[in-house]
Amino acid sequence: MTQAPERTSDQDDLPPVPEGHVRLTIDDRIVDAPQGELLIRTCERLGIVVPRFCDHPLLDPAGACRQCLVEVEMGGRKMPKPQASCTMTVAQDMVVNTQMTSAVADKAQQGVMELLLINHPLDCPICDKGGECPLQNQAMSSGRAESRFVEEKRTFAKPLPISDEVLLDRERCVLCQRCTRFSRQIAGDQFIELLERGAHQQIGTEETAFGEGEDFQSYFSGNTIQICPVGALTSASYRFRSRPFDLVSTPGVSEHDASGASVRRDWRRGTVTRVLAGDDPEVNEEWIDDKTRFAFRYTQAADRLLRPMVRGDDGELTETSWTEALERAAQLLVAARDGQGPEDEDGHRKQGVGVLPGGRVTVEDGYAYAKFARLALRTNDVDARARVGSDEELDFLGTRVAGTGPDHVSFGALEEAPAVLCVALEPEEEAPIVFLRLRKAARTGTAVHHLSQWSTPAVVKTGGRLVRCAPGDEVAALGTLPDAVAAGLAQPGAVVLVGERAAEVPGLYAAVADLGARTGAKVAWIPRRAGERGALDAGALPTVLPGGAPVADAGARAALASSWGLPDAAGLPADAGRDLGEILRATADGELAGLVVGGVALDDLPDPDLARRALEAADVVVSLEQRRSEVTDRADVVLPVAPVINKAGSFRNWEGRDRHFTTTIDPSGGSAGRVGGTAATTLPDCRVLDTLAVEMDVDLFTQTPQATAAEFARVADALAGHRTRDAANALFAASRRSASPPAEEQHVETHAPALRLATWRQLLDGGALMAGEPELAGTARPPKFRVSTQTALRLGIAQDDPAELEGPRGSLILPVEIADLPDDVVWAPARVPHPDGRVVTLAGLGLAHGGPARLTGGSRASERSSS
Repeated sequence: MTQAPERTSDQDDLPPVPEGHVRLTIDDRIVDAPQGELLIRTCERLGIVVPRFCDHPLLDPAGACRQCLVEVEMGGRKMPKPQASCTMTVAQDMVVNTQMTSAVADKAQQGVMELLLINHPLDCPICDKGGECPLQNQAMSSGRAESRFVEEKRTFAKPLPISDEVLLDRERCVLCQRCTRFSRQIAGDQFIELLERGAHQQIGTEETAFGEGEDFQSYFSGNTIQICPVGALTSASYRFRSRPFDLVSTPGVSEHDASGASVRRDWRRGTVTRVLAGDDPEVNEEWIDDKTRFAFRYTQAADRLLRPMVRGDDGELTETSWTEALERAAQLLVAARDGQGPEDEDGHRKQGVGVLPGGRVTVEDGYAYAKFARLALRTNDVDARARVGSDEELDFLGTRVAGTGPDHVSFGALEEAPAVLCVALEPEEEAPIVFLRLRKAARTGTAVHHLSQWSTPAVVKTGGRLVRCAPGDEVAALGTLPDAVAAGLAQPGAVVLVGERAAEVPGLYAAVADLGARTGAKVAWIPRRAGERGALDAGALPTVLPGGAPVADAGARAALASSWGLPDAAGLPADAGRDLGEILRATADGELAGLVVGGVALDDLPDPDLARRALEAADVVVSLEQRRSEVTDRADVVLPVAPVINKAGSFRNWEGRDRHFTTTIDPSGGSAGRVGGTAATTLPDCRVLDTLAVEMDVDLFTQTPQATAAEFARVADALAGHRTRDAANALFAASRRSASPPAEEQHVETHAPALRLATWRQLLDGGALMAGEPELAGTARPPKFRVSTQTALRLGIAQDDPAELEGPRGSLILPVEIADLPDDVVWAPARVPHPDGRVVTLAGLGLAHGGPARLTGGSRASERSSS
């Protein structure tokens, strides 16, 4: 904004109006404002607070509440009535008087407030919004001291659940339409609407009004609670739990996906009570998904690990001191590293330890795992990818992703791109904040294309063009893109987004890189977990050093050795390490002696059975975990580590942007360091690894996240010259390893014809971080199989019929939905939670994207479903 000196008379000596601006007067102050700017925004920039309820800077104007009335003069004549400043745009020579200088505007605002309060209940002492309510504040500033209303107020039954997570108190609603506009404009979920007319008008869903229709099922429903200016929409999980003025608020970063959304954690007496969206225009604006908002009680779970444990001679894990646990872990790891374990029948000793940090680590913890592996364990056998990987992916990440930042592709670049193509990425399920930005971009003209199997909700809500292909045929589809899609990607600023699932399709990463080279489109990689991008740059991969340089680069190893204070690079392993699949197979086959495992859920792995065999075969398993798991049940030493609320650190989001956060609740002692009444002694992974390394006579200097971050920054700078953008770089090609061993031939003995399987994970699928959130689980999309009409007819299956998907190691029964998939293809969710706590994964059934699967319906599936 360009503001001229304050004047009230002769304006001849004022500077000319800047191009694209208009000059107007607000409360006797002359101001230049951009053409088309809303009057209420101009007032805000002058520091004039005009009361409002319906106005929100990220929503289209509605003029619904009428609280922002001001007096307006145009062409020397006053308008006959006060005008809503949230819908009127500025104009040349306009004269505006707000409630600060106009008795007419002040009286109008008081009248609107009186109208809004006629039926509003006087329940501030029990309302969750009490203490942070705009209606309370503005009733004091813009309302009358006494009410003239003496009749009985309108009442409704309360609360009305419009979803498992969102509760509605209709009598509190001021009909501002923020919730309906958010649902329609931002999220694209149009279930919540204005119902009826006149004095009976209210918000709700078709089901609440007519007893039919759908619930307010949205991955972003919690945002309507936060932007509601009164207590009409409340959270089922937070309702009546606390008062805003009793809470301590700490800014933070979401740990649930790779977007790094800004959040605010509110806590009391050592317990987080709610999570709200932070205001960060460059990343998540003011929105977060429901998983980020509501999935925080895993830190309070009954199976939270609070003390180190060591397995005794009786085979049982018992709690012990940190000193004893670290000494025992160091003793076991040194023996495993040096091949000092017991001999087998052939006189062979296992040797070596693999490191699996998991994909949820902070940048600092990922760096500590990478350094621990290379210095304390003398190996490059480290892989933070707890999922399907490939040698091709390692090359792609090393040459195309490592070391890039927001100047390459950012959220802002997505919003401004003429065209975006999503490959092996379902944004609403795998990167919800990216989905919101794509939807926003689509509303302003960006062409969003999806290479996928069917028109998912994300395709529909982004107005996207579906480039349909059978699972496994994505490479061929990229080579024969429709002309309109290829032309769009050839425009300056176009972007190709590729997800981690590209590793499941041989050749797809190379095809994406080739597409970028042919069209000039920028390529960005979006993993699903929060820590994967940071783990890449921190070197927690078998072919990548900290800083993103290739392991095979002797110069990079020399620079790293110098940064770490080693006399020369001889102290660092030179050969590329094993990846996840090879580490597990080598351990199961008796080659590797031990494993150091971070936050890894076995059901998430490409072959859970192989992982279980590896844990059973290992001479030593050291687990760094937050909660009990299959890994801790098999571990020799369990070292409890702190969740994000109990430590500082940073996540590096998919843009390459560092998202720093501070400690929310100090776990060092007092009520803030207690979980379930028990004092917690958990530590950040980097500090645990530092102390463990000291017991192994190695100094990591990663005792605190701050010290770790500072060292990592120095190392990254030292190795920056060794990073490469050459997709054909020989050093990465030389260090390639087969990330996932060839799948064993799979046979499913059944009379049903084979289909090709398409699959990916849904956002709310019972993952480890959703523990203790029954309301959130209730809002998950129901898991279903999806097939085409012709495939359903051929199999004799109708809409909503139960069907059984069979794999080499089991089967899964779900209802069927007819969708626009290619024929002879079945889509199934990769992970399906059951009410009893069990989880069925397609990987556990021996099924994979693009592979064969068999689907049967009829009486057999119905009988098994009912049983």
